Amino acid sequence: MNALTARLGIKYPIFQGGMAWVADGKLAAAVSNAGGLGIIGSGHAPASYVQEQIDIARELTDKPFGVNMMLLSPFVDDVLEVVLKSNVALVTTGAGDPAKYLKRLQAQNIMVLPVVPSVGLAKRMARQGVDGVIAEGMESGGHIGQMTTMTLVPQVVDAVDIPVIAAGGIGDGRGLAAALALGAVGVQMGTRFLTATESRIHENYKAAVIKAKDVDTLVTGQYVGHAARVLKNPMSRNFLKLEREIALSGSDDFKAVEELGNGSLRKAVLDGDRDEGSFMAGQISGLVKREESSAEIIQSVMAEANALLDHSALQQQLQVNES
Repeated sequence: MNALTARLGIKYPIFQGGMAWVADGKLAAAVSNAGGLGIIGSGHAPASYVQEQIDIARELTDKPFGVNMMLLSPFVDDVLEVVLKSNVALVTTGAGDPAKYLKRLQAQNIMVLPVVPSVGLAKRMARQGVDGVIAEGMESGGHIGQMTTMTLVPQVVDAVDIPVIAAGGIGDGRGLAAALALGAVGVQMGTRFLTATESRIHENYKAAVIKAKDVDTLVTGQYVGHAARVLKNPMSRNFLKLEREIALSGSDDFKAVEELGNGSLRKAVLDGDRDEGSFMAGQISGLVKREESSAEIIQSVMAEANALLDHSALQQQLQVNES
């Protein structure tokens, strides 16, 4: 246990990513019941949906959980009011600056941890007084930055004096142990929880993650300015092809690309549409081999990490054969 997990009142330093359309109250409650921190993803959903998911989580757990606020959502101000009224343990933020909401959240004893893709943004968030940051590498699923987790996390740790959670490409105990070795106080995992038994995503989506190999993701939206990592399928390949064609033509009109992507995540999560769905997932998909409960996932991650971090085991790995 460290200062962050102690303050949150959670057993293990494992956050579940607040994935839009995926991370609902049922999944968040399951992760929190298993000793981690479940996080409800608000995405671009209205406040009524967020309230509904908070109510579901409250019915299923008495443990702490959080909410991810997408700051570019047209409903963000209304979502804020729901979060303040519900008094969740923590808010993670993405796609924007949480400064305008920070004092009100912290006045309610709600911790605020923005997701950051760079050292510069981490330092800026620290100056504004956030409670910690989630340093997320480009290996993660969904919207990404340009730095890898291995390079980003230690540089963020060195740059700020607040807790750092590592994210991106972490899906087992080896990833947790590595993150702690880099100076992080915990990890956030998204892709690994896609295939949790409590995850709402369509069986086609789960099957695609389980089937995926190490090279089965690609990054769309790089020309548009909203890079996102997704599994390879007809939708993602067509998206990438179309945006490249538009960019190479010299045009800056990407409306056709935006129309192609509209509703594609919902089609993946709810409908399991293999052709038109956007199956957001990280490069760690290649390590996900089966559907398991959130409790089984967390227990296996912790057991593996504890074995690796055992002093004698580390010493054995570091021994130099001087014979």
